[in-house]
Amino acid sequence: MTFSVTRLTALAGTALVLVGVSAPAFAEPVTLTMETWRSEDAKAWNEVIIPAFEKTHPNIHIEYTPTEPTQYDATLLVKFQGGTAGDIIGCRAFDNPLNLYNQGYLGSVKDLGAVANFPAAKLVAWQTDDGSDTFCLPMVGTMHGFIYNKDAFTELGLSEPKTWEEFHTVLDKIKTDGRYTALALGTKDTWAGGTMGYLNIGPQFWHGEEGRLGIINGTAKFTDPQFVAPFAELARWGQYMAPGFEAQGYSDSQQLFTLGRAAIYPSGSWEIPGFRADGDFEMGAFKVPVEKDGDKCYVTDHTDLGIGMNAATKHPAEVKEFLEWTGGDEFAQLLADALPGLFPLSNSKPTFSDALATTFISWRSECEGTIRLPYQILGRGQPNLDAEISQDVANIIGGTQTPEDAAAQIQKDLDSWYKPAAK
Repeated sequence: MTFSVTRLTALAGTALVLVGVSAPAFAEPVTLTMETWRSEDAKAWNEVIIPAFEKTHPNIHIEYTPTEPTQYDATLLVKFQGGTAGDIIGCRAFDNPLNLYNQGYLGSVKDLGAVANFPAAKLVAWQTDDGSDTFCLPMVGTMHGFIYNKDAFTELGLSEPKTWEEFHTVLDKIKTDGRYTALALGTKDTWAGGTMGYLNIGPQFWHGEEGRLGIINGTAKFTDPQFVAPFAELARWGQYMAPGFEAQGYSDSQQLFTLGRAAIYPSGSWEIPGFRADGDFEMGAFKVPVEKDGDKCYVTDHTDLGIGMNAATKHPAEVKEFLEWTGGDEFAQLLADALPGLFPLSNSKPTFSDALATTFISWRSECEGTIRLPYQILGRGQPNLDAEISQDVANIIGGTQTPEDAAAQIQKDLDSWYKPAAK
């Protein structure tokens, strides 16, 4: 297999200009449903973002209809197949929405004026391989790292670790003290270990895009040291996790941290809105450690969420009007204010007032960014690379699989269906 890499305006005749395009007037009220997996963002969308849109588009009403994240992809496909999918579609990045587009479920948005307000590098996640069509607009980016309990760190006399040696020293001190669980992570929901473990720390070992593109091009393999090393690091984490972590799900880990019982949460910026609502202690964030102080740093800065149009929607003009609005400055600032840590992907330059969000976003000027390894091209076959990495991480942390065996099996399974163009 080879890949080439609405509501009429209050006064008739009033025109709204969004990203350089005049908004059309819609005579009849329309309700559009929006499919998404981000249930935790419902309050911000329903109380802040959607009302702001409807204020200037009084004949278009948006219903935010989230699905459980782990069920979203399968549920959305069933809805498309049954003709019941919403009008507006929340799009994951790269291969999953591309598959939906190829099946005719997502409509083209390449002619929207808003496309011009996104960097080419951000559009790639929602374009065909040859770049000839765009099927979702970029909307949200998220960054990986470690969120920590500042109060706990102060209590224990700890500082943010910069190197892996310092990181392990911090973990040992937390464990020895015994008042806090060092790492709020469990393996019941295997995707959590894969996403917040391997895909979080991995780029520091395989040097971000260099390693990711190496796997795609066939010049690197998962059996190479730089891909085995993050598995080996994760093999050390089990001793710092809560007893019974094998039965600890994603929401359990969130609760463990927000209740102040864990000192460090390996995760990313997308957690900030929920943590701000649920946690009553001061939080900080630190980057993935480096081998030695001063080494170049790499950070997973993922093109996480796009927004598209159901090709079968009965209201394409209204959907496009909403999509145009999400590509503009007003939306970008609303997003930055209401959902800190979910960073707008447009060329707009919103201000960030949340201290944690500001910390994460500062890493863009300090480190080289990359996207999650299994998301582009490498997620198109079976066994699914993302799912396999996640399961192997759970096994490794649980001590039932070695890093070397996991890497060898992943490469073998990838070789069974993927033939790099470089070969």
